[in-house]
Amino acid sequence: MTSQPTQQIPVIVLAGFLGAGKTTLLNHLLRSARGTRIGVMVNDFGDIGIDAMTVAGQVGSTVSLGNGCLCCAVDASELDEYLEVLTRPEARLDVIVIEASGLAEPQELVRMLLASENRRIVYGGLVEVVDAAEFAATRERHPETDRHLAVADLVVVNKADGVAPEELRAVRETVTALAPRGAVVEAAYGRIDPELLFDRVVPEGEIAGQMSIEDILYGSEVDEHAHPHAAYDTLSLSTPVPLHPRRLMAFLDSRPEGLYRIKGFVDFGAADPANRYSVHAVGRFLRFRPEPWPAGEERLTQLVLIGSGIDAAALRKELAGCELDGPDDTPDEHSMWGVLRYVPQPDEEPREDTP
Repeated sequence: MTSQPTQQIPVIVLAGFLGAGKTTLLNHLLRSARGTRIGVMVNDFGDIGIDAMTVAGQVGSTVSLGNGCLCCAVDASELDEYLEVLTRPEARLDVIVIEASGLAEPQELVRMLLASENRRIVYGGLVEVVDAAEFAATRERHPETDRHLAVADLVVVNKADGVAPEELRAVRETVTALAPRGAVVEAAYGRIDPELLFDRVVPEGEIAGQMSIEDILYGSEVDEHAHPHAAYDTLSLSTPVPLHPRRLMAFLDSRPEGLYRIKGFVDFGAADPANRYSVHAVGRFLRFRPEPWPAGEERLTQLVLIGSGIDAAALRKELAGCELDGPDDTPDEHSMWGVLRYVPQPDEEPREDTP
């Protein structure tokens, strides 16, 4: 019998050139953490401002941010060492964010994460932040911008409130063309909903969506109503009908632009009656993990799809087409091969699928 897998911690790479708003976005995530324990890896603590705490950055240091989050100052050569520290069970972290500035090229950080032998992590996506007002000038100063956008899983067009609607539309069109594999969202003051990046933990006794004590006491220097979270779309699916492995893989291989995350559990029915498969997809990264069905639990496929500008009706129709259609619609003995390609083996590195 397959043993229950250890819960893996998503590791998100946050990239963007100086002034784009990476640290502002990072501070927003930390202020919004509430019950979510976030580990942060940066070059320098100096701009990470939680409450009134200021820490002089020193490589090799780790500090508690007072809200359950941890922050460490590292260089690229120490990435694996600090991932080991942050993923220890006693740290009880829910997500890790690496600010790429000054550490390494974002592509190199992604490669390092995908090649990591740390089995307690899973790739959580490359988030590229761009300044809407300075986008053209940034591309001119940093031609590598186009290369970074080409591999981004999510692009945050920040400072969207600082440009005219026509200019913002032009920037978004250019970014979308340069980032064919990524979802694109607009934001002001780095305010993106944490749920776009990771599953927020709701503290015990708190109702999801209600204002927390931290919100009331500390709030934000930005007016919530004047600068709302960047918008995104969510589609949920729950069905008792098993899915056909080949048709689901065809759907995943052709998933549309703007679909940033897929998470949940899949029932493949007779193709593997002993296990359900957790699925984790971010950008073009895909992973399945089999685990035994919990005793007494109803066998359902339960998926959540998150993106920007996605066609929910079309996606729902495509997923419905993956359901088995009666007794004659039986997967053959090789039908699971496509799925098993994305189940990491103990001696294999995680893989990234291709568009």
